[in-house]
Amino acid sequence: MKPTLVVMLKEPRPGRVKTRLGRDIGMVAAAWWFRHQVRRLLRRITDPRWTVVLAVAPDRAGMTSRVWPAHLPRVPQGGGDLGDRMGRALRNAPVGPVCVIGGDIPDINADRIAEAFKALGAHDAVFGPADDGGYWLIGLRRRRAVPPSLFSGVRWSTEHALKDTEATLSGHTIAHVAVLRDVDTVADLK
Repeated sequence: MKPTLVVMLKEPRPGRVKTRLGRDIGMVAAAWWFRHQVRRLLRRITDPRWTVVLAVAPDRAGMTSRVWPAHLPRVPQGGGDLGDRMGRALRNAPVGPVCVIGGDIPDINADRIAEAFKALGAHDAVFGPADDGGYWLIGLRRRRAVPPSLFSGVRWSTEHALKDTEATLSGHTIAHVAVLRDVDTVADLK
């Protein structure tokens, strides 16, 4: 079973992606930063040890976009909040271990992803914590069904997101890998 790495991506349109960063540097500049950040990220994480799948939004435009590399498979994120969309990505991935990341974490590379998949060899779930209380990666071994309550009650975009998500995995063994930072504001770019 080859592991699957799902990258959650929005079309890099001004005002629809990285809006908190856009308030600091302008919406066009924020969309430009995201597009180029994702391009660099995809080069760093593409690896023969796992399959990279792009979970794109908006669904229709993301599936036909020429912004993202054509050789990488795509799936629509679908509707709902972040938990709904990540839960769908985890449930619908091919059989085997799966990790989900976002596109706005500059320090992700193949070694970080390999570390997460290795942790799933001995644990049911893995998280890559972010320094703001959230997380940059969630992974599941998927030897049992993805819990229907996964992501229920998570306070997204707060310092409670990681702890809230871990609480939805009662009875699962959980590992943590490196703490990284995502880019939400101009201060995060430094």
